[in-house]
Amino acid sequence: MTSIDDSLSEIKSVRNDIWRVRTLLQTELPDAERKIAEKRLLEQRSAFERLLATTFPLTLRL
Repeated sequence: MTSIDDSLSEIKSVRNDIWRVRTLLQTELPDAERKIAEKRLLEQRSAFERLLATTFPLTLRL
């Protein structure tokens, strides 16, 4: 079982990677590199959402 500290560290790492890719996408990139970066961003966002759902499984609805 993973500790909460490990989970939070992984969430932070993925969040930082998302930030880096978003920053990269704001620059001039060749089409091939842009497609790779966009794919990476989608993968990281999915991983981020999955990590959040498993680390914080409870949701509150108003």
